[in-house]
Amino acid sequence: MKDMTDEEYAALDKRLTDTVPTLGHKGKGFFSQRKSSLSITVDSVTAKYLTSKAAADHKTPADIISEMVQEKIAAAQ
Repeated sequence: MKDMTDEEYAALDKRLTDTVPTLGHKGKGFFSQRKSSLSITVDSVTAKYLTSKAAADHKTPADIISEMVQEKIAAAQ
């Protein structure tokens, strides 16, 4: 990676110092999207189970939970 000159450093510093970030309400950013998702707290045994099951099945813990819920719904009908 090419290093910047003193002039480029100064221009970048000025740009970053003078620029005020604008916050939007569109919800396209990482934190905006994560905020809308439901967050739950589980005990350490459940967390370890979900993590190991997800790794073994090459899925996310959310996928494992979703499958478990779908199975319960199907069994109840």
